Amino acid sequence: MNNITASLPALTLLSVLTSAALSQQAAADPFEPATLIPSQSDFGGVGLMQMPTGRMAREGEFSINGDWSEQYHKYNISMQVMPWLETTIRYTLVQDLLLSSDPNFSGDSKYTDKGIDLKFRLWQEGKYLPETSVGLRDFGGTGLFDGEFIAATKRYNNFDFTLGMGWGYLGTRDNIANPFCKFSDEYCTRPSDFKGSGGMVDYERWFKGPAALFGGVEYQTPWQPLRFKVEYDSNDYSGDFPVNRAGVDMTPATPWNVGALYRLGDWGDARVSYQRGNSVALGLTLRTNFNDMKAVWLDEPEVQPRPSDATQRLEDVDWQQLANQLESNAGYKEPTITVDGDKATITASQTKYRDRAEAQERAAAILSNNLPSDIKTYEIVETSENVPTTATRIDAPTYQEIALTQSIDKSFSDATTGREEINLSDSQQVNTVYDGFKSFDYYVSPTLAQSFGSVENFYLYEIGINVGAEYWLTRNVNFSGGVHINVVDNYDSFNYEVPPDGTDVPRVRTLFRSYVTDNPVRMNNLQLTWLDEIGNGFYSQAYGGYLESMFAGAGGEVLYRPLNQNWAIGADVNLVSQRDPDSWFGVFTEEQQYSEKDGRYYKVLTQGTTGFLTGYYMPQWSFIDNTLFKVGVGKFLAGDLGTRVDFSKQFDSGVIAGAYASFTNMSSEDFGEGSFTKGFYVSIPFDIMTVKPSSNRANISWQPITRDGGQMLSRKYQLFDLTDARSPWLQRPSGVKERE
Repeated sequence: MNNITASLPALTLLSVLTSAALSQQAAADPFEPATLIPSQSDFGGVGLMQMPTGRMAREGEFSINGDWSEQYHKYNISMQVMPWLETTIRYTLVQDLLLSSDPNFSGDSKYTDKGIDLKFRLWQEGKYLPETSVGLRDFGGTGLFDGEFIAATKRYNNFDFTLGMGWGYLGTRDNIANPFCKFSDEYCTRPSDFKGSGGMVDYERWFKGPAALFGGVEYQTPWQPLRFKVEYDSNDYSGDFPVNRAGVDMTPATPWNVGALYRLGDWGDARVSYQRGNSVALGLTLRTNFNDMKAVWLDEPEVQPRPSDATQRLEDVDWQQLANQLESNAGYKEPTITVDGDKATITASQTKYRDRAEAQERAAAILSNNLPSDIKTYEIVETSENVPTTATRIDAPTYQEIALTQSIDKSFSDATTGREEINLSDSQQVNTVYDGFKSFDYYVSPTLAQSFGSVENFYLYEIGINVGAEYWLTRNVNFSGGVHINVVDNYDSFNYEVPPDGTDVPRVRTLFRSYVTDNPVRMNNLQLTWLDEIGNGFYSQAYGGYLESMFAGAGGEVLYRPLNQNWAIGADVNLVSQRDPDSWFGVFTEEQQYSEKDGRYYKVLTQGTTGFLTGYYMPQWSFIDNTLFKVGVGKFLAGDLGTRVDFSKQFDSGVIAGAYASFTNMSSEDFGEGSFTKGFYVSIPFDIMTVKPSSNRANISWQPITRDGGQMLSRKYQLFDLTDARSPWLQRPSGVKERE
């Protein structure tokens, strides 16, 4: 089934995106000179109505689209990941078909199809050349809309003309010979079969079979909010799903579609169109741009530095007040302060500012105002879960000269060393003057788990509360646990069925309903963890206990992450057992379990190993800038061997959007619907959603369908995330204000 999990702060994504657009961008003045900018199609992605165009939106544009017609209700999300790459995820509800003929299985739920589209720009528009793109629609899906296209678009004043050629769903009108047939006969016929049960990439079908020309024009009227669209449709609808499966007559009275679009300021569009000469479609788009989302804070003002008091002594410093200021004004939580000769060192985690330079400058002002003038160096050692990651030294006299004289030819960076390796002093003179370390902490947070497009129910949800605590036995060892309280859910309608002949694949994830609905109060986590910096860029952790809601065990991880480099490499290994959903502390002891609902046996994982060798790489190439590749090779929970590939893009605001896929030696038949594990996620900095600065993030993840192959252990700590300060990815400062 599909799976989206988020904490409630993350659940504000849709409202945040809408409110961000409303707050940042005023509605367009209808009397300003009209400007034609790309708009979304009925399928999602820049286009006319049914047909795509060669245009791309501005990088960072994020659109939520809905389109409603008699036969289809489409809901999609489209994102301009790169200037040359557009991605779309789509759910389609087929109105004339039910998901299942068995009302006990899916009730009156409509047939639901999931699809992913990609569009790549080949070249930009020039004086004579049109902007030209090639695209794949519904690739890796079940074939409802699968097709390929090449489209070229050229603008003349307020008219945007498009001419293109389509194959598959976009080529059924068959009004032109497939040009690829001239190179090979295999392109003259489109294979009719599909791999697996959806999810596989059927590249053998691409650009094969009948082809058709399509085209159209989009006209921006002199009145800014209004534009019109006309298109020639290359689909004759003879192969549409309602036609073949339900006998619905979708014969077009004309190949021409006409429509109007009304722009609702810069945050949305409303659409209406008359298609096929016999059908009306309505559409709505909400949008924002991840490159433009700027934080608006009600923050404490920076402390203004004062001239040093030559008579001040170290014994006169109010260390408690100094620590409070460092935490409240500079964001250094629970600092430990040591003095070694003429150097004062602050060791703490940073909880307020993604822009570490701002945090350090605030800290420098506080230290300058509170410490005697014989302290010549301020050192800030940043930690994460008590693990030191980087050090920054600030030359106190240089800082004071810059801050007090407000020199125009020098800046704060001239007084700092930037990120450095941590050099623990072996001096016998180190004096701990303040220790803010707190060994106990707890939290209470609401959560929502939800999914869209399940075969049993289009929307499944669970609302709950997480209660947790941790106790640090030492600065390196903590004991932590968490309990989840299920308040309300409808996951009891999830009907994963064991295959008639049983299955040899352990149900490492598809058994999750038993953990959710059968346990209104459950222990998600209870573990002992050791974390440490080994030295020279090496970090390690070891852990044991109840590691997540479905697995208990023990494991460890080692990471090498050189300072200020764009790569890292790590390895983890784990010995795990699947937890018994009917017991808080028990695990399965028998591999074969019996399903009373299905009357069949299935397997669970009584004991197994899982682990990966993982590489991390942040390319420096301009055409894929601000991206992160993670590639892990190893053994998944179900025992299948393979690779997990994860790609993410960070926009100027700090919003990260990513996708991942697992490719293993498990066959598509054993895997089932979806053929392989894949998913998507968005990570949003708290500080663009709230009025206070924060270094935390809200995360939303979506897995289109959950099966047992290609699944990984959900570990509490990931060393790559804990060591982010060494070469920031999650904690990069916003680039929006720098561009403006």
